[in-house]
Amino acid sequence: MVELETRELEYFMAVADELHFGRAAVRLSIAQPALSKAIRRIEGRLGVALFVRSSRQVSLTPAGQALREHGRHALNAVSAAVRNARRADDTQAHLRLVLKPGGDAGLLSGILAGYAHQPGARRVDILFSGPADRTDFLRDGRADVGLLYAPFDDLDGLAHETLYTEHRVAIVPPGHRLAVRESVRMADLAGETLPRWKGVPGGDGTGPEVADVVQLVDMIKVGRMIGVLPRSLIEPRQAGVVCVPVIDAPPSRLVLAWNEHDRRPLVASFVAAVLDAKPHEAH
Repeated sequence: MVELETRELEYFMAVADELHFGRAAVRLSIAQPALSKAIRRIEGRLGVALFVRSSRQVSLTPAGQALREHGRHALNAVSAAVRNARRADDTQAHLRLVLKPGGDAGLLSGILAGYAHQPGARRVDILFSGPADRTDFLRDGRADVGLLYAPFDDLDGLAHETLYTEHRVAIVPPGHRLAVRESVRMADLAGETLPRWKGVPGGDGTGPEVADVVQLVDMIKVGRMIGVLPRSLIEPRQAGVVCVPVIDAPPSRLVLAWNEHDRRPLVASFVAAVLDAKPHEAH
């Protein structure tokens, strides 16, 4: 069985992220020759090349791409295990809930109030994150539970329960060709400029990069793009934009999520309290 030490995996991930040995060495605070030697040692032990090296660039081989994908999950799992082990014996530990600003569909106050009445309820610390890293907070132990949106957030490795289901709306400026419509279909959006979300790879967006809904709405107001979002993320409706239901877009689900390997009573009691007070799903 081929084994990699956690430190070796961290070395590999740094180079895989940076695709540059010099930058990766700076990130790791080690000498570049030592990093290069470590990567060659890993490749020798695995019996595969992880990187294609040239005088101008470094790129991942198919084997390197596979190790990067699974290696990130492995490092997150180790980090989560260490954090949870340290917190497991802490009877005063706070529960940490991660979400994006405004990403609670109006349910957060009710969730917190319901949990506060449970025997042994802990203080809940609210953590806000960007569009791409809420799931990482749960996988690496920085947060205990999170409010995520499916199908947009990657739920791989996370246990989850749906709290709220809603339709999506197209958000357009008042003078837009679709602003007078009572509803639209996805085909009606063909050719429109959609945002690129900061830190989120892939997607169909070709417009400017945005980090949150506030930036998106500002761009829509000046006619740079349109957006398609769960209705709750744009309510209360803001001046300067029009929301039009997209009748054939897959519904969005607000879910309560947590690491599927987390069995701590701290998390289980919070999940149980939220599900006991689960609201009726709305559209």
